[in-house]
Amino acid sequence: MDMAKYRAVFLEESMEHLAEISRGLLDLEKDPARIEAIDLVFRMAHSIKGMAASLEYTRIAESAHRLEDRMQKVRAAGRIAAGAELAEIFAYLDGLESMIGAVRETGFEPPALEASKKKLQRR
Repeated sequence: MDMAKYRAVFLEESMEHLAEISRGLLDLEKDPARIEAIDLVFRMAHSIKGMAASLEYTRIAESAHRLEDRMQKVRAAGRIAAGAELAEIFAYLDGLESMIGAVRETGFEPPALEASKKKLQRR
């Protein structure tokens, strides 16, 4: 399978995972202690991380890893804090959507998103 085919699979699966993350976060807005939604967001971030790493999309893998780590903390707490914490997780989702969208449009991983990266590193 050539790189274009791997990229197509990555894009298709990543878009599905991003949609699942979005659904999970919307569920967490309604019920911040919904363990199934917390686990779903964690698993989808983990899947994106692995796929991105296998294609050497390092920045996407790193961003997905930060989301995965953040969701591990949420899992340990058993709930997500409404407001700022939920908004932070939505910001991770937005960043991943932007980077994966750039791969879809150009075939290449975008340069680091400095503003998002700095905000996420403060956490």
